Amino acid sequence: MTEKTENSSSATDAENPPIDTSPISPIERRNSLEKHLQNRPDPQDLKDKHILLDTNAAPSLQATAQDLQRQRATDSLKKGLEKRPEREELVERNILPESTAAPALQGQQKELQKHMRADSLEQKIAQRPKPEELIKDGILEADENPMSPV
Repeated sequence: MTEKTENSSSATDAENPPIDTSPISPIERRNSLEKHLQNRPDPQDLKDKHILLDTNAAPSLQATAQDLQRQRATDSLKKGLEKRPEREELVERNILPESTAAPALQGQQKELQKHMRADSLEQKIAQRPKPEELIKDGILEADENPMSPV
């Protein structure tokens, strides 16, 4: 059991090395600070990354200006949504389909409707009367032949 304790303590020593508490000389501190200041990003880079606010307002007014800008965007969206036409109107104008099916199924539904319409037309064409019957019923004259080219 003592071996386990020794192994676990050596593992934690490797993970947490001892902290150096020796004082830093003022020259080293100044050099380190200068080095970090040289690598400091430009204010424009920080604005591009949205770390700094891109505004000319005083810092005490920046939060208020940001709230005002957010409120303007909210108002603009509300106005746009109020002017938005209702679904029924969009269906009437053939912008939206009448279907209440899921969007993933609407394409298949449209294709099915197309095939059903084609089948219905074929059935009605097959059931229409022959030209001889139309002549017999007096709808067509004997010299009229709907099958001949004009």
